[in-house]
Amino acid sequence: MSVGNATVAWCFPNAATPPGSAIYYSIRFAPAPLRDEFAALHGWRHAIQAILDQVSDPGVAAVKLEWWRTELARTFDGQGRHPLSLCLTPIIARAELPPEPFIEIIEDCAAVLALRYPQDRTAWIASAERDLGAIAELMARCEGRSTPSDLANARRAGVFCALVYRLRDSGWLLRKGHLGILPSDRLAAAGLSPHQLARPESRDTLRTLLAESAEDIARLGALSAGELDQLPSVLRIQCLLQSLLLAELTASDFAVLDQRISLTPIRKLWHAWRESQRS
Repeated sequence: MSVGNATVAWCFPNAATPPGSAIYYSIRFAPAPLRDEFAALHGWRHAIQAILDQVSDPGVAAVKLEWWRTELARTFDGQGRHPLSLCLTPIIARAELPPEPFIEIIEDCAAVLALRYPQDRTAWIASAERDLGAIAELMARCEGRSTPSDLANARRAGVFCALVYRLRDSGWLLRKGHLGILPSDRLAAAGLSPHQLARPESRDTLRTLLAESAEDIARLGALSAGELDQLPSVLRIQCLLQSLLLAELTASDFAVLDQRISLTPIRKLWHAWRESQRS
């Protein structure tokens, strides 16, 4: 594959924004000039997180994460080598994106790799902020948002979306050995440790904890009408779809350990389109 073809592979839609997904529909209704930019930003997150999912040797995974740190520095110097870096270089220049949110995504994956679980609610939220919170800030910056309040609201929206995804993917994450889905102090209060989460005898307790966490997540995502109106449409749509997903998870009594609950594509399309009309 040529460099040009490899670069096109990160345009919208790509592996990080596949048709039918919530992120696909949120970007589909974004301004056309920004769709490839948003897809490339999510592609960055996808490339970093793929290391955790595809590399079984922690030492090898750590080396790959370090390579991306170096590649990020090269990218900001205009000397990136990876096709994704070549996609990001003009986006970084046009929108004057800072390196820190990209670094946060690497740091969050490094914490998972090092088995550094969030110890309390503050660390739990901070982990989500280093994930989709960082991506949400970058997307807001691509739309020209730069005030502290705009960026803070974007990050809050990203945190909400990240935590809903983690609830939905709890069973899959546990099977992959990613045990930081809930704060350690919340587990300890229920008589559990992170390593006990995947045990069959812990299922009922875990579902109770997920339900309690869902209430907390809903409060975190409760932006005022004014705050929502200030968000870029791509983030408003993401928040709406995750709110609907959270309602589905609650209705299922958090039966997420053996299945992946999701909205149907047609339902995502309908709600994404309706929200886009508010722009």
